[in-house]
Amino acid sequence: MVARMDGRFVATRLFALTAATLCATMATSAVASAGGSGGIVQKLSQAQVTAPLFDAMRGPRPVIRPVVARQLVWQGRDVDGDGAADFVNPTGQAPRTFDAYGSGAFGASRDGGHRHHEGVDYAAQAGQTVKAPISGYVTKIGMAYASDPDLKFVEITNPALGYEARVFYIDPDVKEGQVVALGAAIGKAHTLQDRYPGGMTDHVHLELAKTRAQAKQRFDASDMIVARYEAIETTAD
Repeated sequence: MVARMDGRFVATRLFALTAATLCATMATSAVASAGGSGGIVQKLSQAQVTAPLFDAMRGPRPVIRPVVARQLVWQGRDVDGDGAADFVNPTGQAPRTFDAYGSGAFGASRDGGHRHHEGVDYAAQAGQTVKAPISGYVTKIGMAYASDPDLKFVEITNPALGYEARVFYIDPDVKEGQVVALGAAIGKAHTLQDRYPGGMTDHVHLELAKTRAQAKQRFDASDMIVARYEAIETTAD
């Protein structure tokens, strides 16, 4: 009912504006044929009589309202107290969850419970850039499996902080002895589909260890690289 009433109102308004336009045009013609003042004819002919009609047909302008969304970000912990992060997510993606080969979480069961997962698997797309999870220098480049030369790891050591990181399943772009900054590119993620067909999620395996202890003590990387949501403001289309 309201829509119909609005329709009649708009139609009435359009009719009135059209009638006004026709009247103005007829008045202009009448004055011109009667030999009236050229100034009056010129002013009538220049009047923007169609502007109100155009605005009425166009309708109200849309209102653009801000939209608040949430973006997932990864925050590395500050362990030396200088106000800056000391750890970085190597792929920028969430840890691998359960797939056909189990869970990618730290401590997950392996080999039927005979051992435990000593790292965290961060999902990756094959060929994507992998970042240095800590700053330091490259102390070793090795093979993840003795029988597979295509799957390598990069070891980075930071003596000042007392931490070591090993990033597995990458094609290295760095060399042993090279100094790397936190978050710098160290290689490209290598696919795991050839070695683990039928459901393995491509990922890089990150192991973190404390080197100041008498023996290297590996710990959960997700304690040092924490996910949180950050509000961002955008506008609706």
